[in-house]
Amino acid sequence: MPIRILPPEVADKIAAGEVVERPASVVKELIENSLDAGATDITVEIREGGRRLIRVSDNGSGIPAAEAPLALQRHATSKLRTADDLEHLTTLGFRGEALAAIAAVSRLTLVTRSVGEPVGIELRVEGGTLLGSRPMAAPPGTVLTVEGLFWNVPARLKFLRSDTTEAGHIGHVVTRYALAFPEVRFSYLNEGRLVFRSPGNGDRQQVLLRLLDAESTRQMLTIAADPDPLFPTISVEGFVSAPSLHRANRGSIELFVNRRLIQDRNLAFAVIQAYHTLLPGDRFPIAFVFISLPPEEVDVNVHPTKAEVRFRQAALVFRAVQRAVHRTLVETAPVVNTLTTPAEGREGPIGPREEAYPTQLSMNLPPADAGMMSSAVVPAPSSSSAAPTGGRLPPLRAIGQVAAAYLVAEGPGGLYLIDQHAAHERILYETILAAPRRPVAQQQLLEPVAIEIGTRLAGLIAEHLETLRQSGFDLEPFGNGAYLLRAVPAFMGRQDPQHVLSDVAESLAAEADAVAQDREQALIRVICKRLAIKAGQVLSLREQAELLRQLEACENPRTCPHGRPTVLHLSAAQLERQFGRE
Repeated sequence: MPIRILPPEVADKIAAGEVVERPASVVKELIENSLDAGATDITVEIREGGRRLIRVSDNGSGIPAAEAPLALQRHATSKLRTADDLEHLTTLGFRGEALAAIAAVSRLTLVTRSVGEPVGIELRVEGGTLLGSRPMAAPPGTVLTVEGLFWNVPARLKFLRSDTTEAGHIGHVVTRYALAFPEVRFSYLNEGRLVFRSPGNGDRQQVLLRLLDAESTRQMLTIAADPDPLFPTISVEGFVSAPSLHRANRGSIELFVNRRLIQDRNLAFAVIQAYHTLLPGDRFPIAFVFISLPPEEVDVNVHPTKAEVRFRQAALVFRAVQRAVHRTLVETAPVVNTLTTPAEGREGPIGPREEAYPTQLSMNLPPADAGMMSSAVVPAPSSSSAAPTGGRLPPLRAIGQVAAAYLVAEGPGGLYLIDQHAAHERILYETILAAPRRPVAQQQLLEPVAIEIGTRLAGLIAEHLETLRQSGFDLEPFGNGAYLLRAVPAFMGRQDPQHVLSDVAESLAAEADAVAQDREQALIRVICKRLAIKAGQVLSLREQAELLRQLEACENPRTCPHGRPTVLHLSAAQLERQFGRE
């Protein structure tokens, strides 16, 4: 095929695809422009998840009328003039690509007035083409309205999530910049309703109170910006969770470099490593870490959306973050009751609402039918019965429990060892999958409980409400970022529904790129893992027998939903060989 120069409109759409991934990308770029313009009051309004409308208004310095058309062209910027300026950037934006990229894939209206001019100017652009301009009365600052995002790029439009999910991503951007710039007042409106507003008084702690639920906020520790003699040019401050507060993945670790929201796996690992031995396996802290260092020590020009940076001395920054977080944990973390074990499925440290009972714990199995509860004493099967080679389990007789993690049972031809956590996961998994035929038993709450999980995670929950209801949760929207919980699965026990639903939502975020059916399966697996009885729970002989009875009824009882074995079988012949009786 012959080589051709792409038409400008095609090149602009390709460039826009690098900068504008979804409505939240538009909001991020416009907020950064407002902050660079010195705004102290920024309002973000959206409709239909940002597809129909995004409007960002600020009281910044505005754009002179003569320069406004130039601002919509690619690589037009006031932030730098020479390549050397890249090493001394103090602004969030610098490439001059954002407005041109947004205008190429939307219908854009720009109203701006420079502080030194008596009137402002309005520009209207569609698909990157300037349709017209006119003088307009306006207060100092800028109002930028984006309508019909991706109207001319249908391939990108069809990959957007639901309105609720996209609104959640936008809310995440707004709240994180409010945390990074506490001296700026941010307002976020969705469908005309005020979702979030920061005080704008410079107190980052007050912004944090608006981001997290009350219980989580009480368990956040402040990283003091104390100078570290080992890293005199690096300052680390922010908030990290006490060891009693943790999440299912590292998505709650937020990093800022010179107040720029970034992604950096190495620095996230530095935060995690600071919690070494303080958190149970496969659990991660909540963290908002702000790193400040001279601009010449960090290169921000390494990613199309400026989401990644490169440090001149990455090892020093890593150590500075790790030391600051660890120092905070050592000096200010409260003493917690730990019940820590290395085995899969064990819980610890125990949070404030998840009490540990070292002697007896109810296993909270799905309720059996009346009159069907197995007795602790089950007649032993005939010794002539052949041990099964696959499929369903034979009738088993509970004998006891080993290490509060494994059940010992007698069955045809020998001994059976059952992993109680894996077995209960399998029982719950098949119970939920069968819900369309046999609804999951629910426990109605005496009073509905308001569950606050934030706009981003609430959007993910909204997409999977039907699966959650099928799993036994009775949820309904209760304002932005919150749900009203009226009932929980009967097998949930004493677990905190706030923690359970947060873990479920975070697991969905980790599966964001999976197809819908895979995400539903992953959701059910996470629910089962979170609600299943844990290794370390002591079960009565009656509870052991009931667990075995329900495992016997499973279609695929020999593995948990994650593929781990639930049962090990030692035949009578193997036992005879071990005891030298052959």
